[in-house]
Amino acid sequence: MKFSKNLALLLLIFSVYWAFRALMPQYKTDADKAPNAFSTDRALEHVKQLSKEPHAVGFPGHAKAKSYIISELNKMGLETTTQEGYTAGDWANLSKATNILAKIRGSGNGKALLLLSHYDSSPHSSLGASDAASGVATILEGIRAFLAENETPKNDIIILISDAEELGLNGADLFVNQHPWTKNVGLVLNFEARGSGGPSYMLIETNQGNAKLIEEFTKASPKYPVANSLAYSIYKMLPNDTDLTVFREDADIEGFNFAFIDDHFDYHTALDNYDRLDRNTLAHQGSYLMPLLEHFSDADLQKLKSSEDYIYFNLPFFRLVSYPFGWIWPMFGLAVLAFVLLLVFGLKKQQLNLKDILKGFVPMLIALAINGVLGYFAWPMISGWYGEFNDMLHGFTYNGHAFIVMYSMLSLSVCFWVYHKFRKTGTANLLVGPIFLWLVICGLVGLYLEGASFFTVPVFGALAALMVLINQEKPSPLLLVFLTLPAVFIHAPFIKMFPVGLGLKMMVASTVFTTLLFFLVYPFLGGLKNKERFAYLFLFLFFAFGISAHINSEFTEERPKPSSLLYVYDANDDSATWATYDHSLIGWNSQFLGDERTKVGTDEYSSLSSKYNTGFTYVQEAPKKEIPEPWVDTILDTIVGNERILELCITPKRDVNRLEVYSNDIKLTSAKVNGISLSDAYLASRGQRLVTHYISNNDYTELELSFPKDDQLELTLYESSNDLLSHPEFTVPQRPKTSIPMPFVLNDAIMVIKTLKFE
Repeated sequence: MKFSKNLALLLLIFSVYWAFRALMPQYKTDADKAPNAFSTDRALEHVKQLSKEPHAVGFPGHAKAKSYIISELNKMGLETTTQEGYTAGDWANLSKATNILAKIRGSGNGKALLLLSHYDSSPHSSLGASDAASGVATILEGIRAFLAENETPKNDIIILISDAEELGLNGADLFVNQHPWTKNVGLVLNFEARGSGGPSYMLIETNQGNAKLIEEFTKASPKYPVANSLAYSIYKMLPNDTDLTVFREDADIEGFNFAFIDDHFDYHTALDNYDRLDRNTLAHQGSYLMPLLEHFSDADLQKLKSSEDYIYFNLPFFRLVSYPFGWIWPMFGLAVLAFVLLLVFGLKKQQLNLKDILKGFVPMLIALAINGVLGYFAWPMISGWYGEFNDMLHGFTYNGHAFIVMYSMLSLSVCFWVYHKFRKTGTANLLVGPIFLWLVICGLVGLYLEGASFFTVPVFGALAALMVLINQEKPSPLLLVFLTLPAVFIHAPFIKMFPVGLGLKMMVASTVFTTLLFFLVYPFLGGLKNKERFAYLFLFLFFAFGISAHINSEFTEERPKPSSLLYVYDANDDSATWATYDHSLIGWNSQFLGDERTKVGTDEYSSLSSKYNTGFTYVQEAPKKEIPEPWVDTILDTIVGNERILELCITPKRDVNRLEVYSNDIKLTSAKVNGISLSDAYLASRGQRLVTHYISNNDYTELELSFPKDDQLELTLYESSNDLLSHPEFTVPQRPKTSIPMPFVLNDAIMVIKTLKFE
């Protein structure tokens, strides 16, 4: 019996490992693969060429990236075209996007399959190896392998390498709303990244039910699907859109996103480089593309609409498991019925008794409460102890994985310690409370978060284990572990996924999921003696990983600290300041801001465009430099009826990258920027920000505004260039190797502020 318990414990530990290991293929050098097979090494060569320098819109590297992609498509014998034009998207981020397009002609007359990724990197320092050179490389290598088969597909295959995704999905907006090929697109496969590693998650974009999409995806049978309907339910709630969202919203075209999110600290930074891209992750992207390309190039893409939704989730060995939403309540009802029958049977057989059942709720609630509190306060404690972490705007630190393991170990220690105190109560009685809790959770998600209704599946394993415990005095430990495997395979990845995807502020998800998983595995764990020793073991592991996290908390060349510095010239009062977004300065920028720097109010400058509405933290008076103001020319200023029509042309007198325009609190009847109309919905909800123009080739910005004639308009221009470290007027040194430019904010910039009043 002792041997079988030890063997079962090893099986449980291995199953936790396998729950993560089975998510992705393991990269092996494959440059010599057959020409008609996807080679990760060949895809990596594309990543290397595309990530040599930042290639955001308007940057020198942008044109080089475009030329490389066109050249590679031409090498395959494809006729390549470009589509260029101004767009502002839904976010009023104006840019001139240049999309790259090619088409493989099919033999049929059905809808086309579109392969999508973007080639621009995030302004201004990101090398874009993962986001999204990895996606471009996946498509280039996948198409090359597909063409090597020398077979004509039934459907047209469109390759769209879009531009200006980082600025507001502008390239996708340009294609969807202006290109004639859009009307023939039946399905989109989009490859994206929000980090530099980890499994690639499949996320569906559809305006209707997902049933047909899931059915066809299952038929294509990718070997390593990582997908669940909960992840997409959460994805739909978040403000993170991809190019594919434009296809769904503007043209009712559905598709699949394939995006990886781990090592989130590299996202949009100078660390998003060739060396840090996880090779397993790139292989995972290829493992999606090839079977889906083969399947959907011949499938009927006109039959993907559905009014029905499916629950779906991945399991090792079974790949993708799915069933209709219509099964949610019958499965839940069956679980409740089984639970009630087992209670009656157990009480009748005297293997359960009411007093011990009620006592069993106590350790469950204590463990859940303690671990919930520990998780909730984890990030405030971490960021309070390590103040410099507040400058990692991702919310996920370089040692974030160690923190996740650390708090998971602490949660297990708490669980074992609490349940040790109730060791005299039988395992079956202690299991009733957790099953009841899980049934409550399943009922709530069935009502409010239907995509998570697959949570019911592991509950059936717990119910079966309860039946075994009631009927057998000494049940097989191996059988009990086997019945917990669905819980381990389904829930263990969530312990990591939530804080990785949403930041360490979501550590509470790790501690709570660890606790809930402990409850489902308790049929086996309850039979272990010396739970107190396990509590001490996991407490030791908590301290061990805590020490590891602490040792790796210092910023180094491998783990550089984000930092920022700007020179701001206010032309209105002829004054200049140094400014930073840093909470903890380093020597590099503190030499400019000095010890007498002024702390900035929380709302001052926070309106400037940034991903997390981040504002300046400190400013300091700076010497005035000869920085030319933009030239503003009034082309038209007239009154028509009750409306005042104003046309302005703003021309830079220096090399610039960005112009932001804000107004006073005034209602604009209409607004155009470089001939592009801003939507009425945006104008009604915009606040004071009017538009951000990401400038290419030092182009002008033309505004056409209409507003009530009796109102007074005030426009504030924020014109910026990302050349602070190279401008001849300044002597700002390069950063130390232990620091990188802070992402998501305007950085290394020279900004000129100018206010215009029209009374």
